[in-house]
Amino acid sequence: MQLFYNKNIDKDTGLLTFSKGESRHIIRVLRKKEGDKIFITNGKGQLFTTQIINASDKKCSVEILGSEKKEKPWDYYLHIAIAPTKNNDRLEWFLEKATEIGIDEITPILCDNSERKVIKEERLQKVLISSVKQSLKYQLPKLNPLTKFNDLLLKDFKGKKLIAYCEYTQKNNLKDLVKPQENILVLIGPEGDFSNKEINKALQHKYIPLSLGESRLRTETAGIVVCNSVSLINS
Repeated sequence: MQLFYNKNIDKDTGLLTFSKGESRHIIRVLRKKEGDKIFITNGKGQLFTTQIINASDKKCSVEILGSEKKEKPWDYYLHIAIAPTKNNDRLEWFLEKATEIGIDEITPILCDNSERKVIKEERLQKVLISSVKQSLKYQLPKLNPLTKFNDLLLKDFKGKKLIAYCEYTQKNNLKDLVKPQENILVLIGPEGDFSNKEINKALQHKYIPLSLGESRLRTETAGIVVCNSVSLINS
């Protein structure tokens, strides 16, 4: 199934016109014609079945035939707050793979040792949308703006809060900390790790020290390990 995304579509939408770029892709690349069905999600857990009524490669239009609610295939809530990597491709890779595995919320965080202090939010949003379409997901992960580490600590989170860091202290493995159907927030630092000041402040805010194994992982790898481990714990 080929899945498309439109954030504005809902059950009251009667007619939808695709952008010029998407119209060209549908008609020229996919070779769709009038009468063919197109499947669209709004990223809010809904799947819409539509039919092409105007097969123009500049202004393809569809009418809504029906919709169905698609429940999230996992019954936990995973929020990862991660320091953007110096190489932007690596951050995009994390977003893509995390979406494929299953994640609910992502917050890029600005830390003392951050290598990247500016992100292109619009570009990252496009990566998430592309991954939702490719992996046939119907829930678009929430992407928050770049947030200062200390500001994130002040935000309320109803669930278990964990911080992964490299400093050799007493830490627990994810499988020993996380239970099925649990809401989880995990902090993952930059390549230079969280500073001692940040670690201590997180512990003061009731974050639990987390170990991701013996190997020293890259930032984006650590994020994927968390996503996959939480998925397996809940399988």
